Amino acid sequence: MPDPASVRVDSWAWAVRLFKTRSAASDACKAGHLKVNGDRAKPAQPVKVGDEVRAFVAGTEKIYIARRLIAKRVSASAASECFEDRTPPPPPKTEAPAAVQRERGSGRPTKRERRQLDHLRGR
Repeated sequence: MPDPASVRVDSWAWAVRLFKTRSAASDACKAGHLKVNGDRAKPAQPVKVGDEVRAFVAGTEKIYIARRLIAKRVSASAASECFEDRTPPPPPKTEAPAAVQRERGSGRPTKRERRQLDHLRGR
């Protein structure tokens, strides 16, 4: 069966496993978490081959290019052939300053010691 010329964005996002359920994909569209070619997408907006789909999932924005259109959910390996992932790598994590340890039983820190601790923590 030949691929369709266009497919609903919520159906495509569900079929390529961006969302667990189609209703979750539809809700993401309604909330503005899915964009097609830079514009907010309604659930029934068509997606064509070559369109850029941006999905805000789990606190990060993911960028996909539609390479093949499918309307039914398929295996993960088959779904990965239907899009190209253009999501940039996450920024490197900065190391947190080492925790300041005090001797057990030394009592509460003085005002001067608290200022030094704040300075070390970068506050």
